[in-house]
Amino acid sequence: MSIATRMIRIPRAFDPELGAAVAAEVPDAGADLAGLLTGAAGSSPYLNGLILREKTWLPEALNDPEGALAAEMADLAGQAADAMPTALRRAKRRLALITALADLAGAWSLTEVTRALTDFAALACNLAVRTAMRPLLQRGKFPGQTEDDLEDAAGFVALAMGKMGAFELNYSSDIDLICLFDETRFEPEDYMEARQSFVRVTRAMAAMLGDRTSEGYVFRTDLRLRPDPSVTPVCIAMEAAERYYESLGRTWERAAYIKARPAAGDIKAGDRFLKTLQPFVWRRHLDFAAIRDAHDMRLRIRDHKGLAGPITVPGHDMKLGRGGIREIEFFTQTRQLISGGRDASLRARGTQEGLSLLAQADWIPAETARTLSTHYIAHRTLEHRIQMIHDAQTHAMPTTKEGIARIACLMDCTTDALIQETKDRLTEVHALTEGFFAPAQTAPRAAPSFDISLTARWPTYPALRSPRAAQLFDRLRPGLLERVEKTARPEQTLAALDGFLAGLPAGVQLFSLFESNPQLIDLLIDIAGTAPALAAYLSRNASVFDAVIGGTFFAEWPGAEALEAEIVKVLEQETDYERQLDAVRRWAKDWHFRIGVHHLRGLIDAQEAGQQYADLAAAVIRALWPAVVAQFARKHGDPPGAGAVLLGMGSLGAGQLNATSDLDIIVIYDPLDEEQSNGPRPLAARSYYARLTQAMITAMTAPMSEGRLYEVDMRLRPSGNQGPVATSRASFANYQANEAWIWEHLALTRARVVSGPEVLAQKIEEIRCDVIRRNRTEEEVLVGVADMRARIAAAKTASSVWDAKTGPGRMLDIELLAQAGALMAGSPVRDVARGLRAAVSAGWLEADDADTLQTSYRLFWAVQMAGRLITGRMLTEEQIGDGGAAFLCRSTGFDGVDALAAELEQRYQAADRIIGAALHLGDRHEG
Repeated sequence: MSIATRMIRIPRAFDPELGAAVAAEVPDAGADLAGLLTGAAGSSPYLNGLILREKTWLPEALNDPEGALAAEMADLAGQAADAMPTALRRAKRRLALITALADLAGAWSLTEVTRALTDFAALACNLAVRTAMRPLLQRGKFPGQTEDDLEDAAGFVALAMGKMGAFELNYSSDIDLICLFDETRFEPEDYMEARQSFVRVTRAMAAMLGDRTSEGYVFRTDLRLRPDPSVTPVCIAMEAAERYYESLGRTWERAAYIKARPAAGDIKAGDRFLKTLQPFVWRRHLDFAAIRDAHDMRLRIRDHKGLAGPITVPGHDMKLGRGGIREIEFFTQTRQLISGGRDASLRARGTQEGLSLLAQADWIPAETARTLSTHYIAHRTLEHRIQMIHDAQTHAMPTTKEGIARIACLMDCTTDALIQETKDRLTEVHALTEGFFAPAQTAPRAAPSFDISLTARWPTYPALRSPRAAQLFDRLRPGLLERVEKTARPEQTLAALDGFLAGLPAGVQLFSLFESNPQLIDLLIDIAGTAPALAAYLSRNASVFDAVIGGTFFAEWPGAEALEAEIVKVLEQETDYERQLDAVRRWAKDWHFRIGVHHLRGLIDAQEAGQQYADLAAAVIRALWPAVVAQFARKHGDPPGAGAVLLGMGSLGAGQLNATSDLDIIVIYDPLDEEQSNGPRPLAARSYYARLTQAMITAMTAPMSEGRLYEVDMRLRPSGNQGPVATSRASFANYQANEAWIWEHLALTRARVVSGPEVLAQKIEEIRCDVIRRNRTEEEVLVGVADMRARIAAAKTASSVWDAKTGPGRMLDIELLAQAGALMAGSPVRDVARGLRAAVSAGWLEADDADTLQTSYRLFWAVQMAGRLITGRMLTEEQIGDGGAAFLCRSTGFDGVDALAAELEQRYQAADRIIGAALHLGDRHEG
């Protein structure tokens, strides 16, 4: 399609007579395009010369610019080696001309212009590399490689960096390349010879593209972004580059690799290399330390280039100056670095795409993204006009009136309008980005009024020993102490904060996170003043603060199915098994922390928190079990028979966990008629499932780099610790029918299949229901309950009034009675409330007594949940503290802990009387 049919603007000629004279030299272009040629030639000496030089080629190109460029590209592929340098320069000249005219006319968008320039750059690099490499391959300079290896350049790759990597090349851009080779294609003894040959190829490529001849040049080529360019050759081995980035890579290099892509040579090898660098570029946790690094980098650039002054348009550097292109790019890339490790969808190369994705993920306001994207387009368009004047690699506005007038003519606007609009855009970009990089300084604060002597030891803590961490913390300290002072008991809160800081292994990342997100400091102080155990947990797992600013931290609970779908995606993003296990740990800790904070802040009550903890554990098990099975099957084959299920017992089965609950699990398998597995190292079915169970326990409990997932308790399996860790379906059914004690049947009332094949899960549920529905005498059940109650009482007594779990009339007592009710009624219900109603229907518990027990149980559960969150273990009076007491009262609806303690004592006694009477009901029947 002709440019004429798409033209939406026409540049004015700074020198109309000169422009008209040049346009007259291209009469075949037609009258519709004469104004375009006049304006371009009359304002840009460079375009003037190109039009005259290509006047015979130009008319057809103007009629079909895309086709003309495609023809140029195709023609290059057939050029002989000695003709390639000239052919490349001719093609670049024509590309520069047609893109400029399409750009000036508005026929092509900025994206289309930069894409055309970038695509040609990649083609030119590919052709230059192969042209330089062919004679060396023919002479055997790449040991073990033949001419057939020219197709993938014998393992050589040129990584496009910066604007070329992002398909954003500007009109007169350098191309930034990092040249690498795959050393694994060569024997160790051939390494040095291969490296020397790759160095020669790289230099030849750079010369072919960058040397100026009578035909001009193709692209100025910059190879200085490679690792340690002052001492390394222009092409290095991928393994050497990887080692450098792992040990010495800096933030600016991480930012550079956001845009990196393989553009020439062995594209597949380049992709593999970039994949190995993902942990370097994209940190696992939110990386707010990158903000400070980017800010320092900006300041160094400004100082070095002398760009630190106020915004004045004449002479202003549109790339590096205040409010310029680099500010938008830094803003985008830094935000991507912060969050891209957690959200792979943010890893876009292009600036505009990056801004859009950040807005979609709520990392930046949508309006900010739109404004910066609009100004980015305007800045880049102006940059192109500056470069079109003389094909100069400059980004600075002219300093003379004449120079600015030429740019205004190419923009088809007045000089005054150009200056004002440019200044407005620069000012707005600077305002939007500067605050992000350099938060405003806070006013000095008064000294705290409470004893802060323990803060004297803070500089000795590991997290504060590095100069950078100490500098960050010095800025945070006044605000921290001010917030501590506002709590009910500042000394207690400070002590908990001290424990948090003492446990931190490092501080730079977290302190940067706090500086950029002050609301997290409020949350930390709230936690430290209320739940020191949770603060201690945070010091070991500070990365969970990332979740708070993830955008949906305070949203409604998504439900078990949504959680499972999310964790499955987390697992799918990792191919390495150990990385999968660590990824699950990170994910689960984020959600576990979220539940605790919601409970602490009163967004959910104890019942909701218990159900959410159980949902989370179930989602982890359901997602992790298939991953463990798949890993185990690689060595030992698929599970023989119908597979295995994980049966949740106790609180997991009942769907109510607290913040520190272990998981009670039984593994039940069905081998059908298969005696062993079918893998490379087959195992007998019984051994297979026993070892698979151990693998699952290890996956849950192993202390990996991200800690443990859960503690797992398997003592409720048939025969307890004496029995096998995995039980066959037949053995489980037989044991429950003929060998199990009554207390094991009581425990079965709370059992629930959490994960495994649906068919087998249904069979296990049928076994459970059959056992529960067996005919039993009232005496058999009640004697069993009384015996179990006595055993629990002998094993452990209540430590204080705050131990709501163990002791007469407390949680375990009520749970036992509810289980007995379900068993007597033959009802497969799992929760306490319905178990108590079943006892009422069975006729041995009064309805009013059931209501009393259920009301008491809810209160006991709230105390238990609050205690585990406050202390991480059973609550004692000494551990409550003022903040904990306030949370405990808020959770239970009492005005003070004394009133709560009195109510608990009264309810324990009342529940004990009710349960005791129910358990002696059989005696009364006999009387």
